[in-house]
Amino acid sequence: MTERLLDPTAELSPAARAPLPRLATLQGKTVGLLDINKPRGDVFLDRLQALFEERGVAVRRYSKPTMTRVAPLEVKQQIASECDAVIEALAD
Repeated sequence: MTERLLDPTAELSPAARAPLPRLATLQGKTVGLLDINKPRGDVFLDRLQALFEERGVAVRRYSKPTMTRVAPLEVKQQIASECDAVIEALAD
C-alpha cells in the first residue's frame, strides 16, 4: 500500500516537503487541538480532548480567528513551540 499525501492549500506549484516522522507514542507528549472555527468543530475537538485526557495525554487548545484565513503566524509558532503534535478540526 502506498501513501499519497495531498497538499490542501491549492498551491499551483507546491514546495516539495518531506513528511515529519510520526510519534511512536503520545505518552508524555502534548497534543495541540486547532479549531478553525467551522460549525461544530469545537464539538469534535471537545470529544478528542476528553479521549486524550482519559489516556493521560496533555492537550492544549488553539483557535483561528476565522475559518476563511490561514492561522496567524503567531498561532502557528505557539503551537510549534508548545506541542509535539497537532490536530486541526474541520466539521460542518
